[in-house]
Amino acid sequence: MRRLLPLLFATAVACAGTVHAAPMKLSDYMALSGPAPSATFHYGSAPSQYAELFLPEGKGPFPVAILVHGGCWTREFGGIVQLRNMAGALARRGIASWNVEYRRVDEAGGGYPGTYQDMNAALDLLAREAKHHPLDLRRLAAVGHSAGGQLVQWLAARPRIPASSPLYHPDALPVRQVVSLGGLADLRREAALIQTSCERSTEQLAGTPSKARPDVFSDTNAGDLMPNGSRTILVTGELDTISPPRVAHDFAARAKAAGDAAEVVILPGASHYDEVAATSPSWPLVLQAIESALSGK
Repeated sequence: MRRLLPLLFATAVACAGTVHAAPMKLSDYMALSGPAPSATFHYGSAPSQYAELFLPEGKGPFPVAILVHGGCWTREFGGIVQLRNMAGALARRGIASWNVEYRRVDEAGGGYPGTYQDMNAALDLLAREAKHHPLDLRRLAAVGHSAGGQLVQWLAARPRIPASSPLYHPDALPVRQVVSLGGLADLRREAALIQTSCERSTEQLAGTPSKARPDVFSDTNAGDLMPNGSRTILVTGELDTISPPRVAHDFAARAKAAGDAAEVVILPGASHYDEVAATSPSWPLVLQAIESALSGK
């Protein structure tokens, strides 16, 4: 590990440009950018229903990272454009990316169930497009930041969703390897933190109870949909105040107690935004987590 980190850090500097020495701020995150995608695909008619494919140079087939941006489930804080920074860096490592946009709570059709249905549709489209591009879905990992961490952890939990739910998808592309970057995945137990950090309510993210669905977390909350056969690497900045390290440790403990694999990686001196930037000194550790997930080890 100690020998690997200097090499990875040098690669980050060479490929990503100026590296942020101090913990990144929201303004630094909003300024992130990357290369244009190799192709863009629409999985629905709404403006936000699309995904971007980033392909490395060469013939492949390439391992695939599903990238899901954060932004507190709202349009206010960017998202897919900022993750192009990571997608470009991954492409230089020989990793393809499927960068997903989705309807958020402040868009028509977003929230429950639309946001989750968008994730289902985006992965269905990936499964179809993999037949026409050099993609190896046997080496697949879902990588999500903040709100996107909640969504990728939910993707892994889909096998546990009740058949009565509008989110139930019996033929879903399996997601067994997850990297959650400052994720806010446990909607039930972290409701107060999500309200404080993002000003998002349970109703916005999980819907309202009904006679047919009395427990709104029964199909939305990865913290309850365990065990699901997944392995989750929870990566969190030491200085993250949006999703503090305690959140990662609590989720990992719950997952392991249920029988799933989980581990925590703390990024020294890093903020919530360093977690997602190839221009951050934290990138070598983030990259190592993603490559570990893709290898299944």
